[in-house]
Amino acid sequence: MTYEVELKFPLADAATVAALRQRIAELGGHPGQPLDQRDIYLAHPSRDFAQTDEVFRLRCVGDDNFLTYKGPLVDQVAKTRREVEVPAASGQVAREQLREMFASLGFREVRDVVKRREPFHFRWQNRDLEVVIDNVLDLGWFAELEIIAEESERDTARDCLFALAQELQLGKPDRRSYLRLLLEKDGAA
Repeated sequence: MTYEVELKFPLADAATVAALRQRIAELGGHPGQPLDQRDIYLAHPSRDFAQTDEVFRLRCVGDDNFLTYKGPLVDQVAKTRREVEVPAASGQVAREQLREMFASLGFREVRDVVKRREPFHFRWQNRDLEVVIDNVLDLGWFAELEIIAEESERDTARDCLFALAQELQLGKPDRRSYLRLLLEKDGAA
């Protein structure tokens, strides 16, 4: 079973973002294609995901659609959880059909998270990982460091991310999701 091991850090401003891009380049990070993402978070009709610490969303990237389930956090320090992501049919029509299907099944849309994502690919401490710089609508700038790891390697992966975060001078991570941060800002959490 694979796990997403992630650390997220708020970034103060555009100058901080520029400095981070420079540090990433100095450490050998390779930029990927920037992309716009819209995540539509869904509430289960009979299970409170806020209580079970689970996530279910429809991610939209251009015409591509993905369904993602994230299980409960399994680490007290990093955001480590099981993640299952499945591509769905592409296009706006398919997206609306998925939304209609979920509504018919009793799922309720909670909130959208819209962001511009700049990915960078790394080899750090003999591990492949990704660093992204996100500009989240209504929240601002963040950096996320992520490794996909087998269960037996979760702690090592987490330690690798903390070492990279220190090297990138990112400060203290925030374990709250973008959804949680937005709901708190909206006064709904």
